[in-house]
Amino acid sequence: MSSATAALVLAGGQAALLAGGLQASAHDLPLGDDKISDAPRAGYVFSCQQRFNKNTPGAHASGDWLGTATWDPDRKPHVQGSVTWPAEISIQREGERRVIRANNLPTHPTGTFPIQRSDPAYQYDRNNGRITAQDILLEMPAVPEIAASPSCVPMGMIGFTLTNAAQYNALDGRGDDAPAHEMQDKCGGHPQQTGQYHYHNMTPCIDDTRSQPGGHSDLIGYAIDGFGLFGKYGEGGRKLTNQDLDACHGHSHAINWDGEARTLYHYHMTDEYPYSIGCFMGTPANLPGSMGGAPQGPDDGPRQGRGGPENRPGGPGGPQQVLANAAAQLGVSADALRRAVGPPPPDFQRASRMLGIPADEIRRALDAARSGR
Repeated sequence: MSSATAALVLAGGQAALLAGGLQASAHDLPLGDDKISDAPRAGYVFSCQQRFNKNTPGAHASGDWLGTATWDPDRKPHVQGSVTWPAEISIQREGERRVIRANNLPTHPTGTFPIQRSDPAYQYDRNNGRITAQDILLEMPAVPEIAASPSCVPMGMIGFTLTNAAQYNALDGRGDDAPAHEMQDKCGGHPQQTGQYHYHNMTPCIDDTRSQPGGHSDLIGYAIDGFGLFGKYGEGGRKLTNQDLDACHGHSHAINWDGEARTLYHYHMTDEYPYSIGCFMGTPANLPGSMGGAPQGPDDGPRQGRGGPENRPGGPGGPQQVLANAAAQLGVSADALRRAVGPPPPDFQRASRMLGIPADEIRRALDAARSGR
């Protein structure tokens, strides 16, 4: 791959990167703080993590862009700077799989991170993360299928965009509306603790082109379940809102997919919270723990809506029952706990990051469940 040019094989039309200026944002967007659900719900994030610590490090102040129920992105400061990166990205269809290989360094300039003391954004957010290359290898079905039940989205990468940046859900580490509170650069991105550059809503540094039939937005990326992530316009060229989309922030109709007309489920970006994917309609790909959800073992499945895999059979005292008892003590679902701790030996630090629960508390709950206490 070239270190300067993104080599892309795209499904559903190419979304053109902006060479200059940024699109204007809408004013007075509804604030999404604490809109977290434990099942699919339109306008919410069905989050794998259900407990959030309001003292988690993050933005430490707010300004006049933030009201009690709304926020104005046009008044919000951006992280200053214009840093260019050697982007490497390849998206290829290989048989029945779509494979993304990338270094996660964006194709557009970014702000300067860590945020500098001289930057006005520093008075609100002292993000000391440094953008660093990541080893991205995503293998997804080329033509994904809808799963038996929708599943939760992790705190981390839920999709990957054509600008070589990760797409995260709408939440910050406190369970609040990340685009409203955290400081991003002019492209709507910033790094997390391991340096992964990512967005929480639609970046203004990709043009929302509409060459799909009827003025529908073009593809801007892929969710990690393989379904397409499209811009803000639907059939007839109409700008979409939450009311036009299902609980996972998508719908099904005919689109251009890999050069063919196909009726297929897909997600959309919107101006309003949760901005992108609210839950997964397909089966998400495995991810390294540092990039989001805990890796799933061969028999693991994503946390699903009510009546999902937490009701799988498991005899008294067996592994399923132990997880169920520990999960009840912790206030999470058994399947969310199983995904978080991963295969033996359990990774308590990763589970703590995923669930927002201290590692020692998770360990004690599992020990107690094993001993029948």
